[in-house]
Amino acid sequence: MSSSAADDAGAPRVPAGPPAPPVPPVPRVSRAEFDRVFAEVRTWGRWSPADRGAWNAVTAGHVRRAAALVRSGRTVPLGLPWNTAPGGGDRPALHYMSDLGDVEDPEPATYKDFIAVDYHGKSVSHLDALAHVAYRGLLYDGRPAREEIGAGGARFGAVDALGPLVTKGVLLDLPAVLGTEWLEPGHPVHARDVLDAERALGVTVDEGCAVLLRSGRFRRLAERGPWDVSAASAGFHVDALPLLAGRAIALLGGDGDSDLRPSPVEGVHSPVHALAVAAMGVPLLDNLDLEGLSAACADAGRHEFMIVVSPLAVPGGTGSPVVPVAVL
Repeated sequence: MSSSAADDAGAPRVPAGPPAPPVPPVPRVSRAEFDRVFAEVRTWGRWSPADRGAWNAVTAGHVRRAAALVRSGRTVPLGLPWNTAPGGGDRPALHYMSDLGDVEDPEPATYKDFIAVDYHGKSVSHLDALAHVAYRGLLYDGRPAREEIGAGGARFGAVDALGPLVTKGVLLDLPAVLGTEWLEPGHPVHARDVLDAERALGVTVDEGCAVLLRSGRFRRLAERGPWDVSAASAGFHVDALPLLAGRAIALLGGDGDSDLRPSPVEGVHSPVHALAVAAMGVPLLDNLDLEGLSAACADAGRHEFMIVVSPLAVPGGTGSPVVPVAVL
């Protein structure tokens, strides 16, 4: 799915739920204050290998803890369908048949297809590796981006350095906490909102976990139709990142791209990307479909689960399309 009308014209309409809360005022953050937060949450020099960043914190013990959360065995895929809407989306994907079973003899016939995508953007569920974001010219761990990334890809922070992740997932279902269906675009999620959600949902954001923020983006899309999510989206305010950094999370994601838009920081269009990826070494999951997970968590009466994330091992890649799976 994407922010364009052509892309989402076929989205089904669903019955209206409780009205979304109004968008509260968004505190502005000066560039100097943002740089102070960046320095506060920075973990450069902490991990080896550095280009796995915060994923180094996830040990076999964290995996066993995640496995202990599996009770019903219910699995919930968190990825969007492969979006090939012609003329729609910010970067629609490609899919065509390369073999219709008419070129092989003897039997059996085979059918083959081709897929490709420019996945960074608002249309594809994907993971941002540490090579995806630089701030003031520096990637995570203080590596100069121009020295580490070229036409052949990334020599540091590439997605193939990460490998798979299995850990505890926490769904911060803010609409459920607020008793509504979604957060309006531009709604900020502050540190105090994370703390309120922990209390309301009975969850704990802690070391090595994956934090997923549901804003209700796709519920709103189904009911109200598309809007420009590059210009307006609910997401984390800068003041939430020191809390998440202090909890030593390994992964951050959501049904948007985690960033509040419009950005509250002048001159920084994606401050959460800069803080999470370039300062904290925390990969991001963008454009997840969390509606099924929200329903599954409500049915189970808990918002913690095992999450499995296995990006494509693309040498030099800055990320990967991905379909994470939650297991309850």
